[in-house]
Amino acid sequence: MKRVIVLIAALMMVSAYAMAEIKVGIVFDAGGKNDRSFNQSAWEGAVKARDELGITLKDVEPGDSSAVEEAMRAFAAEGYDIIFGIGFANATAIKNVATEYPDIKFAIVDSFVDLPNVASLQFKEHEGSYLVGMIAAMRARAVDGKRTVGFIGGMEIPLIHKFEVGYREGARRIYPDIEVIVNYVGNTPTAWNDPAKAKEIANAQMGKGASVIYAAAGGSGNGLFDALKEVNGRGPCMPQFKNKQRTDSCVYGIGVDSNQNYIVPGQIVTSMLKRVDVSVYETIKRVKDGTFSGGELIFGLNNDGVGYAMDEYNKPLVSRNMLKFVEMFKKDIINGKIKVPSTR
Repeated sequence: MKRVIVLIAALMMVSAYAMAEIKVGIVFDAGGKNDRSFNQSAWEGAVKARDELGITLKDVEPGDSSAVEEAMRAFAAEGYDIIFGIGFANATAIKNVATEYPDIKFAIVDSFVDLPNVASLQFKEHEGSYLVGMIAAMRARAVDGKRTVGFIGGMEIPLIHKFEVGYREGARRIYPDIEVIVNYVGNTPTAWNDPAKAKEIANAQMGKGASVIYAAAGGSGNGLFDALKEVNGRGPCMPQFKNKQRTDSCVYGIGVDSNQNYIVPGQIVTSMLKRVDVSVYETIKRVKDGTFSGGELIFGLNNDGVGYAMDEYNKPLVSRNMLKFVEMFKKDIINGKIKVPSTR
C-alpha cells in the first residue's frame, strides 16, 4: 500500500510539472509579426517552440514605440517566464523592465543589455551578406563591360551598415570594379515599414543599371518585390546567355532575414537568412531545460545563424558552379581565412 501511495504521489508531481508550461511573451518592433522578414522569422521560431516544447505563447504588436515597455511590463506582472523584445529599438524597454523584475528572464534581438537576466541575441549579418553579394555579382548583367547591383537599407544605422558592407565586399570579391548603388529608406523607425519608398528607390536603382538588388529593410522590402513584378512581369524571369554573357533584361532581387524566395518566384535569386527563428527557439529551449543564462549569444555562419536560401523557387537561377564557389568561400570565412568587415 505504501508503494502504491508513493507511486501515486510521484505521478501527481510529474503531472503537475507537465501542466506548468513555460509562459513566453514576445513583443515585436514596428514591422509587426507579418512583415515576411525579420519579425516573422522570430514569430516562426516561437511558434515552433510552442508546437514542439509545449509552451504558452502570447505576443503583442505595439502600435507605437511608447507601448512597447507597457506590454513588457504587463507580461512581467503576469509572471511570464521569458519576455522577448524583437529589434534593437526595444533595448531600453527591456533594460527598464528587466531591472524591475530580476527574477524574470528576458531576451533582446539585435542589441546588448548588460543584465544577468537578459540574453542578448546578435548576428554576424555581414557574413551572410558577403555570400549573397557574391551571388549577386555572378548573376549581374554586364552592360558595356560594366556590372551594377543595388542595396536598399531600411533605417540607416550601424546594424544595417553590416548588411551593406558585407554585400559590397562579397560582390567585389567576384568583380572588383562592380558598382554597388546604396540607398536607405530613412533614418527613423518608420523606415522599416515604408514599401512605397523602397519601391521608388528600387526603380531609381534599376534606372541606373542595377540588375540585382538586395533589400535589408524589413517590411519596406516588399516595395522591391512590387517593383520586380512590374518590370519583369509576374512570372519567372529566366536569365539568357550568349557567349557566357547575360543577354536578358531581367532584374533580380535578394530577400532578407527569412526565406523570401517564394514571394516572387523566379525573380528572387536568393535570400540572406538571418536565423532569428533559431535564436528564439534555442533561447526558449534553454529556459525549459533550465540552462538559460544572460549575456551575448552570437549567431554566424559557423552555427547556421546566417546563410543563404536555396529552394525550388531559385534553383534555376543559381548554378552548381556558383554554389560550389560560394560554399568554398563560406568555409574560408568559418575557418578564419577570410575576415569579413562589419563596419564602413
